[in-house]
Amino acid sequence: MQVSSRTTTGPLPSKTRDLTFVRKLKRDRYLLLLLLPCLLYYLVFKYTPIFGIVIAFKNYNLYKGVLESDWAGLKYFQMFISSRDFWPVIRNTFLLGLYKLVFGFPAPIILALMINEVRKSFLKRFVQTVSYLPHFISNVVVAGIAVTFLSPSGGIVNQILERSGLERINFLVESSWFRTIYVSTDIWQHVGWGTIIYLAALTAIDPQLYEAARMDGANRWKQMIHITLPGIAPAIVIILILDIGKILEIGFEKVYLLATPATYETADIISTYVYRVGMAQGNYSYATAIDLFTGVISFIFIIAANAFSRKVSGSSIW
Repeated sequence: MQVSSRTTTGPLPSKTRDLTFVRKLKRDRYLLLLLLPCLLYYLVFKYTPIFGIVIAFKNYNLYKGVLESDWAGLKYFQMFISSRDFWPVIRNTFLLGLYKLVFGFPAPIILALMINEVRKSFLKRFVQTVSYLPHFISNVVVAGIAVTFLSPSGGIVNQILERSGLERINFLVESSWFRTIYVSTDIWQHVGWGTIIYLAALTAIDPQLYEAARMDGANRWKQMIHITLPGIAPAIVIILILDIGKILEIGFEKVYLLATPATYETADIISTYVYRVGMAQGNYSYATAIDLFTGVISFIFIIAANAFSRKVSGSSIW
């Protein structure tokens, strides 16, 4: 007699799925506890404030509250677009973000490649530590260092210029120098921290590729061009897409600390304009509308950059 056995496959009963989920929770409870602070941070400071977007479409009144304030529609968006400050503020923000991208984005890649070529581990760790440290300095301190170094009276930069036979320059009141100062200090502050991702990507490259290249007579330069750069190309593409999306998200603190009324021609960006016109004057709906407008433009930049990268290189975020 022949007995045939048939195995049926299908979705597990709900009770079984619940038991499996509970077991996984018990198994990974310590990892989930480690993840909990990060989840709370994003929930409290990132997702909960999204509710405040509704203020951009209302005549917000502190006494009435968010729900009871009258609807204004697109009034504040139209007010911002039709204002005389719209194009200067957008231009200054875009140019500052563009310069930061053009000069600041390649800097950590170059530094990571240079660190990767260092053969002595002690020297490599020393360079990494020294380059990481400025990232942990607050923007207030960085701005103070820049002001001290560029002071027209006792600044070290002007002392070097004077001893070189050149005239002193009052950098902090020359609008043409503002973008250079901002981008330079930003690169100095974050270039070391930005190398972490690229150094991690470098460790994933198979060492046998370098051995094969050396056997074929390739020097270090050719190894970097044909092995190292292609190996970290996916990481470069992802970081580039994210940086393009942040091209209009220039931080408020450093710009506010370095700018002076004499440099508003190039230093007045969206965040400082929102603070001066929206927050300082109590027009919260106007300030929220400007920030929402900036967020939409940044989202469009990310979508466009991701689509372009996927079409050209095949690498993308999604």
